[in-house]
Amino acid sequence: MQVSTSTVSLTVDDVAASQAFFTTHLGYTEVAAADGFASLHREDAAVDLVLLRRGIEVLPPEQRDQHAAGLILAFTVSGLEDEEKRLRAEGVEITMPLREEPWGERLFQITDPNGVIVQFVEWVTPADA
Repeated sequence: MQVSTSTVSLTVDDVAASQAFFTTHLGYTEVAAADGFASLHREDAAVDLVLLRRGIEVLPPEQRDQHAAGLILAFTVSGLEDEEKRLRAEGVEITMPLREEPWGERLFQITDPNGVIVQFVEWVTPADA
């Protein structure tokens, strides 16, 4: 098996709001869209996104009333502080301020209008290493 693309499908209440957030602030472009559906892509290693409106019939019946929860969409980046500054300047609320974990993970989080948590990570050598 050879995987050519990875895609995460997120069930949200307002597809247009998430679509605007990801295209405006996170560099995604629209590949396809219809009522209750949007497919988004980036030209780098980021996972592609499919946004589906909660209740849409393409979802299995037992999943139609669920929405993206318990999921963190994480992007490993370089220049973490610059990304945080850029997003703040664009008016994006930083929902978890920049922090460094003892194991060498530096991170901050933002949240899209539908509650999708997006985490930005940069790995460094831990201070006690």
